[in-house]
Amino acid sequence: MDLPAALTLFIISTAVIGVAGTRLGRTADQLADLTGLGEAMVGGILLGAITSLSGIITSITAAAQNHPELAVSNAIGGILAQTTFLALADISYRKANLEHAAASYTSLMQGMLLIILLSFILLLAFSPEVSVIGIHPASVLVILAYVAGIRLIWKAKARKMWAPKHTAFTVEDRVRYFESETLSKKSVSAKFLILAAAVAVAGYMVAQTGIVIAEETRLSETIVGGLFTAVSTSLPELIVTFSAVREGALTLAVSNIVGGNTFDVLTVALVDFAYSEGSVYHVFTGSQTFIITLTLILSAILVMGLLDRERHGIGGIGWESFLILVLFVGGYFVLIFT
Repeated sequence: MDLPAALTLFIISTAVIGVAGTRLGRTADQLADLTGLGEAMVGGILLGAITSLSGIITSITAAAQNHPELAVSNAIGGILAQTTFLALADISYRKANLEHAAASYTSLMQGMLLIILLSFILLLAFSPEVSVIGIHPASVLVILAYVAGIRLIWKAKARKMWAPKHTAFTVEDRVRYFESETLSKKSVSAKFLILAAAVAVAGYMVAQTGIVIAEETRLSETIVGGLFTAVSTSLPELIVTFSAVREGALTLAVSNIVGGNTFDVLTVALVDFAYSEGSVYHVFTGSQTFIITLTLILSAILVMGLLDRERHGIGGIGWESFLILVLFVGGYFVLIFT
C-alpha cells in the first residue's frame, strides 16, 4: 500500500470510528438505565471496553506483525489522549468543573487501579527478562489484577462506604430511559454490539494504515503510535464523552474515560501475547518509558482533581484539566523535538 492510499484509508477508518462513537453514547446511557447498573458501572466497564476495541485491535495487529514499538505506543498514547479529552470536555461544560459535577466513587477507584497497573508495567520493564513460550508470565498477572480490581470496585459500590458530598453543581445519575415496546434491553444490546463491531473493523484498518504511514514518512513508531493512531482510535471516547456531557450524563462521561483508560492497560498484556519475539516489556524504548511516566502523572492529577472537586478554576475549568492540557502538549513537544 502506498502512502496516499494509506492516508485515505486512515481518514475513512477514523470517520467510521467517529460515527459509531457518536451513537454509542446514548445507547450506553439507555443500557445503564434499562439494566439498573448505572452510568458509572456501564461507562467504566462495558462502555470503556467497547470504546477501547479499536485501540486494542490496532495494538495487537501491530504486535503480531512485529511492530512492538507502534503497538505499545498506541496503547499508552491512547490513555494519554483520552485523559486529555476529559480536560477538553471540561472546557465544554460551563456550569462547573466537570470533575466536581460528576463526582463518583467508582471513577476514583478505577483511577487508582489504572495507576497501579501502569506502575506494575513500568516495573516489569526494569525487571529481569523472563519469557515462557514467548510470553512474560506477568502478563497474566496484569489481566488477573484488572479482574480483581473491577471485582473490588463492584463490591465497594454495593457496600456504599463512601459517597461524594452533594452540592448545587452536582449532577446525579438519574434514570431517564424506561423499557417499552420501542425500547427494550434486547434491542439496545443488539445495537450496542453492532456499533462495537464497526469500531473493531475500523480499528484493524487504522493499524494497517498506521504501519504504512510510519514506514513511508520515516516518523518513529513511538510518534505514529503514541499520537496519530492513538488519537484516531481514541475518537470513540472523545465522541461518547462529549455526547454524554451534552445529554447531561456527566457520570457516564467521566467514567467512560477513566474506565476506558484502565481497560486500555490490558492492551499491553495482550500485545505481549501477540508479540512472538519474547517479552514486549523488554523492548521498551526510552520514548515509551517517557510516555508511560507521563501517563502516570496525568492519571494521578486526574484522581486528585476528582478528590479536590474544585468548582471553578483557571479559565473556568478545573486546575487539573489545565495542568493535563499543558503537560500533554509539553510532553509531545519534548518527544518530537528532542
